[in-house]
Amino acid sequence: MSLIQSFPYQLYLVISETDCKGKNFLDVAEQAILGGVDLIQLREKNASDLDFLEKAIRLKEITDKHKIPLIINDNVFVAKEIDAFGIHVGNKDTQPTVLRENSFQNKTVGYSIEYFEQLENPETVISDYLGISPVFRTDTKTDTVTEWGLEGLMKIRRLTEKPLVAIGNIHLKNAKSVMEAGADCIAVVSEICSAKNPQKAAFNLKNEILK
Repeated sequence: MSLIQSFPYQLYLVISETDCKGKNFLDVAEQAILGGVDLIQLREKNASDLDFLEKAIRLKEITDKHKIPLIINDNVFVAKEIDAFGIHVGNKDTQPTVLRENSFQNKTVGYSIEYFEQLENPETVISDYLGISPVFRTDTKTDTVTEWGLEGLMKIRRLTEKPLVAIGNIHLKNAKSVMEAGADCIAVVSEICSAKNPQKAAFNLKNEILK
């Protein structure tokens, strides 16, 4: 059973230093929070544990200051060390059932869905929210299987009551349609990380969602 009964987040930033393209990723994160981001995930796939940990500690100082939850992408060590709000995993990562047995009983666990069949597995049952990845193909995440599209997202919405976080080439022009298709929250990378003004980009996205 999910331990988190509600998911009151609508704009989710997935950030890495690389995705910020030369900008200070901590500055980008803080600007994004000021613009309206509700939740942040730090994803550092190619960093060592110690490098990832250092970045996570610095980012958590900012998220704590603004009372914004920080999720760690697929690194149990880092998530435990900083007492993160939660962890997000995919099919090739540590599974939610294992996480629940190892210090993540009371933490938020997100799980990426790549096949309809996953909706019926034990990992989905005990996860707090499902990452629908990608809704549209994206250059920031190339190791995915299914491009869900709006129709796929609508079908998933009919099949589960779990909170759905949609990610994958979502931007200002399609954010509203993604929410209308059944997402509870949209997650973005480039739309904020690559923006000249991350605060404005976040503000515009949040306003679009809330219309």
